[in-house]
Amino acid sequence: MTVNHLFTRMTGRDPREAHRAATPLELLFDLVFVVAFSQIGTQMAHYLELGHTGTAVLGWCFTTFAVAWAWINYSWLASAYDTDDVYFRLATMIVMIGLLIVALGVPDVFHSIDEGEILDNSVVVAGYVIMRVATIALWLRVAREDPRRRRTALAYAGNIGIAQIGWVALIFLSLPVGTTMILTTLLALFELAGPLFAELRFGRTPWHPHHIAERYGLLLIITLGEIILGTIIAISAVIDVQGWTLETALVAFGGVALAFGMWWMYFAIPWGSVLAHHPGRAWGWGYLQIAMFGSVVAVGAGLHVAAYVISHEAHVDAVFAALSIAIPVLAFETLLFVLYSLLLLQVDLFHVWLYVGVIVVLAAGVAAVALGASIAVGILIIACSPVVVVVGYETVGWRHGQQMLARATAD
Repeated sequence: MTVNHLFTRMTGRDPREAHRAATPLELLFDLVFVVAFSQIGTQMAHYLELGHTGTAVLGWCFTTFAVAWAWINYSWLASAYDTDDVYFRLATMIVMIGLLIVALGVPDVFHSIDEGEILDNSVVVAGYVIMRVATIALWLRVAREDPRRRRTALAYAGNIGIAQIGWVALIFLSLPVGTTMILTTLLALFELAGPLFAELRFGRTPWHPHHIAERYGLLLIITLGEIILGTIIAISAVIDVQGWTLETALVAFGGVALAFGMWWMYFAIPWGSVLAHHPGRAWGWGYLQIAMFGSVVAVGAGLHVAAYVISHEAHVDAVFAALSIAIPVLAFETLLFVLYSLLLLQVDLFHVWLYVGVIVVLAAGVAAVALGASIAVGILIIACSPVVVVVGYETVGWRHGQQMLARATAD
């Protein structure tokens, strides 16, 4: 493809292009998600430490979907059609601006859910619509410049456009929180169905399997930053209360080990190789990672709750804080096992035993805090959960993994 930063026709990238990697523009785009995920994690932690679990979970679901789904749509479009010309760069900038507006509206969503009357989603929806309008413009350009996939591109644009009318209508209807959440779920399902309808009905776009696998991995790394942030907040709370003690070291080591172990688990799996052989399996793999990104954000929020408990500012106890960390860690690890099995269409007994070990260690971490251990000790034990998988995989499981991969990628 000839590079022209002023204008390059969006006729589609080569899905077998060698050495395809994330562009500097995509890396810049991902940085904005640090802000959005940080806002979600902070608000979730605030309402968890108040004991308002329902508010925390509903707000997390609503805002995480808006952020992660917009990223997914842009990233798959860019994998297939990134021209890196002026038009594409400006459209990307508009998506970034929209995301910042979404981040600014996150506190309003959580607060209005907690009030329990009218869901104040106006700022979030406004930012979301800005992001999606920019995406519509790109799909319309694809429809004009790539005749072979014109109907696919128009189907994408149509689905997104209809959904945005629904999102805007929700602002002006000012419905109760419960009703709005039901309609939000329906609109979300409609948006999720859009790519399935467009690509299965009218033809596939030329996305690159190794590139898209790298893009998801990069967003996971960005999201793991929330765990590091939560660790820093927890360490600061320990220092404020106790000074530099053994507890400080335990929290620091436990938090970093938790993030590192989750990273190791995710990148032990060669996602791109399987997607290259079985592109039809990308749907479940790509969609389930919305929940995976959300679980990582929730782990960071849980560490933030632990900081509130350590500094004696929380309305919940240490066991609640330990559960706030352990439950999303379990969700992450469960999703990872499910994704691995679905992508390879195989289940290995040794990996099942590793998963059982994960549950046992997480339960031990929460039980230790319930029996009187400090939250720092609980964090350290919980951090051993991904270590069980990493050690098991690197010593024995990798052989099973190679055999499963060989069967999955056999031509």
